[in-house]
Amino acid sequence: MSTTDDKSRPTLPARRRVLVSGALGAAGLLTLPVIRPPRAMAGETADMAVDDGPLAPGWRRFRFGDATVTVVLDGVRPGPGPHPTFGSDQEADAVGDLMEANDLPRDRTASFFNTVVVETGGRTVLIDTGFGAGGRENGMGRLTARLRAAGITPERIDLVALTHCHGDHIGGLIEDGAPAFPNARLAVGEAELAFWTSDETRAGERAGNAQAVADLVLPFDDNPTLLADGDEVVPGITARAAFGHTPGQLAFEVKGGPRNLLIAGDVFHHPILSFQRPDWQVRFDMDHAAAVETRRRLAGRAADEGLAVMAYHLPFPGLGYVTRDGEAFRYLPESVQTLTDTL
Repeated sequence: MSTTDDKSRPTLPARRRVLVSGALGAAGLLTLPVIRPPRAMAGETADMAVDDGPLAPGWRRFRFGDATVTVVLDGVRPGPGPHPTFGSDQEADAVGDLMEANDLPRDRTASFFNTVVVETGGRTVLIDTGFGAGGRENGMGRLTARLRAAGITPERIDLVALTHCHGDHIGGLIEDGAPAFPNARLAVGEAELAFWTSDETRAGERAGNAQAVADLVLPFDDNPTLLADGDEVVPGITARAAFGHTPGQLAFEVKGGPRNLLIAGDVFHHPILSFQRPDWQVRFDMDHAAAVETRRRLAGRAADEGLAVMAYHLPFPGLGYVTRDGEAFRYLPESVQTLTDTL
């Protein structure tokens, strides 16, 4: 059962809570019904629902068992690629040939930024926060506006859970010098936070990201819940180790009735390369061997157990299914199986 502190913000079970201060040291396919948009909430004005993005309305809502899942698109970044960011250990022609074989451009790609709200067991959990104000000049940072369009005010969020602490996942924590989700506590991987707040990292080549953690994560909640593999985040959501992209990245598994949902963060970056060539390196992965092991392990679980998979950078809404294909895998977007009336 959750408790409250003197800020009236819900807290989590105390098993893994520790004090953190400024410079902390060291099968078959599932058919998902699409839920229609809710009516405007009291006090919400018409302009809150305006969305002029290229993929308007920029959010989708699904039901997984007792859980309601809303995917909110923080933004889209088109550009050259996918090589050398993806397949960074391969020749450009090899990557281009694979793209062409899948009817995709050889030298153009787009990265999506999919934040997720999970409502389950009376809790409203936001997973990752997008770029925030720092990304708005480039068309990012749309999370809070699109949350409102989806009928979710920032005040309704009672927990923010981070898959990891890269800037595009933590940038939306603070807005105008204050927590963007004023009634929320924070949950983050224990190994992840320890890495980014260590003296070694703060003085090393990743000092800029470490400073962002100091500026955004610690001010949001100076006493967060620290998570490890297998910890219950809230009833119905379990943390899963997903190390490699960063030292302490987590995925979150949502209990969903007949099939669970795996919210995989940056385990899977690309709908072709991450699955058809899981051993190819991604430039942003900090430990390539661990990242490969994580991709294979979680893709294998998804294929063998029929998990639905949602990933931060896959094409919006970032949700699909995985099947085995010899020694590799195939990713099938949910729209292949799910007929909707929202198009």
